Amino acid sequence: MAITEVGAYAHLSPTDIEALGVELDAIRCDIVDQRGSRDAAYIRRTIAFQRGLDASSRLAIALSRSRAGWVLGTAGLAVAKSIENMELGHNVGHGQWDWMNDPEIHSGTWEWDMVGLSSQWRYSHNFRHHMFTNVVGMDDDIGFGVMRVTRDQPWRPRLLLQPLQNLLLAAVFEWGIALHDLYSERDRAAGPEGKTAETRAFLTKIGRQLGKDYLLFPALSRRRWRRTLTANAAANTARNLWAYVVIFCGHFPDGAEKFAPTVVEEESKAEWYLRQMLGTANFDAGPVLAFLSGNLCYQIEHHLFPDLPSNRYAEMSRRVRALCDKYDLPYTTGPLLRQYLLTLRTIHKLALPDHFLTATSDDAPETASERKFRDRSESGNTDLGGPIGRWGLRSALRAMAARPTDGAAGGRRGGDRQHRRRRMAS
Repeated sequence: MAITEVGAYAHLSPTDIEALGVELDAIRCDIVDQRGSRDAAYIRRTIAFQRGLDASSRLAIALSRSRAGWVLGTAGLAVAKSIENMELGHNVGHGQWDWMNDPEIHSGTWEWDMVGLSSQWRYSHNFRHHMFTNVVGMDDDIGFGVMRVTRDQPWRPRLLLQPLQNLLLAAVFEWGIALHDLYSERDRAAGPEGKTAETRAFLTKIGRQLGKDYLLFPALSRRRWRRTLTANAAANTARNLWAYVVIFCGHFPDGAEKFAPTVVEEESKAEWYLRQMLGTANFDAGPVLAFLSGNLCYQIEHHLFPDLPSNRYAEMSRRVRALCDKYDLPYTTGPLLRQYLLTLRTIHKLALPDHFLTATSDDAPETASERKFRDRSESGNTDLGGPIGRWGLRSALRAMAARPTDGAAGGRRGGDRQHRRRRMAS
């Protein structure tokens, strides 16, 4: 099931893990020392661009009389909302720009353009998700409490509807995140009064958000209020779908591993780094797609350094990838469509009870553990090395994929061959 020994799964010794942590700390220190006017100019340009795009798109919706003008304005508004949600709201909320000491661009003051409260999100996301990334029972973002994305989560009959539930969640993603954050914040609230206060703050934010998009702006359009109302609804839905795809592709494709709660007991910083590298996934993106995703196409780098400026993730990714080569670790990435299809396969497959699934619970595409290597380590067959002679996870995975199917152990390896066929079918 879930990984119980991160070092054993990664095929790294304690010395290797600590050395990896030192090198990742060096990347962090370099970026902290370098950040300055270039980064400040970037975030201010981004805010100005987003606000300009939002205003011009709303004017196009309100003033144009053609269908093309409405489509163009709605598309522009959807892009503006996506930029505000991910490159601004998400990243500012992580404290990536707190070092500027600008009260407007600060995690404690920024309120994003969606129904959820930034303050409630900061606890459930910045703390619970990033501290306990993919730890079963501790990270509520594993399926967001409504989806089954690993066999470590028990199957229930309601999950037969999971494929439909997934579509609904995608369309109303901001509402799902908002409720997820509210319940997380209420869990830590002190007494009934604290829970009531959190609920009241949440309802107030909903009222402001709905009033802005579905009352104020339509009213300003006067006789053309229906045009503005439908444009706002369409833009919010498009933003929700895009945010859903970006987030799911960073956490649920094959290679984003899950962990048992025991891994965080006495976990060192270096081990935390390693868990972030194993538990997240990137998708390939050029500069435009990276910007539109809030640079969350670099989910690995974001989880390693969540409070460093997002415009630095691209340069950090080259150094992190080089470390993966050095320590013979996989760097999980791929085209956006491929990463999403892998995620979709997991969501549809795990809607079924386990007895309908074919791969083992320790060696499935979406659920793995160090036990998948047990037969190999017991046989002592660890003579293959990585690119510099180190035997790490990447070489171990390749060796398993290339395991011989003939020879003296034909009976056992024939079973392995059948197992691989079942994995492909799964």
